[in-house]
Amino acid sequence: MTSRTAQNGGHYGAIVVGGGQAGLSASFHLSRAGIDHLVVEKKTAMHKWRDERWDAFCLVTPNWQCQLPGHPYDGDDPNGFMVKHEILGYLDRFKAKVKPPILEHTAVTAVERHAAGFRVETSAGSFTADAVILATSLYGTPSTPRAAERLPDDILQLHTVDYRSAEALPPGAVMVVGSGQSGAQIAEDLHLAGRKVHLATGNAPRCARFYRGREVVDWLWDIGQYNITIADDGMGKKRHDTNHYLTGRDGGRDIDLRRFAQDGMALYGRVKGVSGGRMLFEADLTSNLDAADRVYNGINALIDRHIAEKGIEAPPPSVYVPLWEPAEEPAELDLAAAGITSVIWATGFRPDWSFVGLPIFDGTGYPVQRRGVTAVPGLYVLGLPWLWTWGSGRFLGVAADAEHVVEHLTAAVAAPRQLMAQAG
Repeated sequence: MTSRTAQNGGHYGAIVVGGGQAGLSASFHLSRAGIDHLVVEKKTAMHKWRDERWDAFCLVTPNWQCQLPGHPYDGDDPNGFMVKHEILGYLDRFKAKVKPPILEHTAVTAVERHAAGFRVETSAGSFTADAVILATSLYGTPSTPRAAERLPDDILQLHTVDYRSAEALPPGAVMVVGSGQSGAQIAEDLHLAGRKVHLATGNAPRCARFYRGREVVDWLWDIGQYNITIADDGMGKKRHDTNHYLTGRDGGRDIDLRRFAQDGMALYGRVKGVSGGRMLFEADLTSNLDAADRVYNGINALIDRHIAEKGIEAPPPSVYVPLWEPAEEPAELDLAAAGITSVIWATGFRPDWSFVGLPIFDGTGYPVQRRGVTAVPGLYVLGLPWLWTWGSGRFLGVAADAEHVVEHLTAAVAAPRQLMAQAG
């Protein structure tokens, strides 16, 4: 069944907190293992995909990488990029296959130790479980800097989760703050709609869409980049990396901020404050663009080495040469004089682990775990970027991580039950 009326005080083999792709992947494997469980979701299953994506949203990885458990991509364009309604259809079909025992519109307020297991307090009552899987991801609460409080009242402010289209904004220029995947794609969406766009950049890297005759993701798959784990040398810092910006729009293409600038988009360094109706910027625009290009060329060089080592016939290599250079580093912008009527904060999210009353976090607030297994027996995390591999937080890798977590959970839950049976 796809919804559930859970009894207050009920006990389960496992409780899954979060009903996104990670939570439902856990449910899939828990059902296959025969473990009675409950998925608790604050809103509705997969709501972020439905309610927190703009109208022109599409995947940035090819459709063939959609590999949810028991539900590989089932369309007719594996090398394409699903748009929003296609993604929702894919996820709806996944949910229908899983039939998760899910309690929606229910907030988890506490996860604590209880006897040999856990007590999970929710807005629908209290439950107990032998194990708990935290599948709430890092994309919890939209984050905006305190500088937002000092913007003039007549400027509309939105986080990326609330942006839908250029047409939904008031007339005028738009400031997009942040050049990660969402910020860069929304800036492009506004630019294509004919809006004057101002973009405050950050340290996000970029990647080519196609190189030497193939989709870059396909090259990286062949090279083995998607098999590298967080346990490999030097990969620990990847957990905090910003995603590369590129797009699957219109069949896929690069996003080149320098080309946007050539076409009239105004670029700035990182926002450092707001004062007197002016937005203030760091003098790091040039270094931000150069750093993104170094990553772009570095990925292409990795592909070049692979092609040479394997003796693969392919079009000749190339190195990206900047199309545009900043004439200056703008220190500030008078928002009213620039005609800016909207500011879109593409400044990420803050994870919300406040309900977890157990010692599993490091000094940065990130859960300490190895492929989802924490030091607290019976407590697991799932769906985080680089939980184990590059694909862990995506449709590509979450199935394998969920299977690993449930295998560990099954063994951990079975052991004490076997001891009790022997004692009985």
